[in-house]
Amino acid sequence: MPLNEEQRRHLRRLGHQLKPVVRTGNAGLSEAVMNEIEIALAHHELIKVKLIAGDREEKQSFIDQILAQTEGEPVQVIGHVLLLYRPNPRKKKERIALP
Repeated sequence: MPLNEEQRRHLRRLGHQLKPVVRTGNAGLSEAVMNEIEIALAHHELIKVKLIAGDREEKQSFIDQILAQTEGEPVQVIGHVLLLYRPNPRKKKERIALP
């Protein structure tokens, strides 16, 4: 479900106050890190992920892997921080109401 610009703006406003809940380590995107991202997305729907990467290509590779495995939507990337959104399909009502 691609987000339109109004929805992205709304999510950026909500995400501004958030702190990164998941940080990648020196080992990159391990299975444990991906599990933590899945758990955080299921619980919060909107999270920040701090990416520890050596260069832009590695950072973009991490972002692509996260998006492919979580099926989340990238809201914003600033520096090494990814703001990621995915509604929880198991809940009857979404925690975050999109405009």
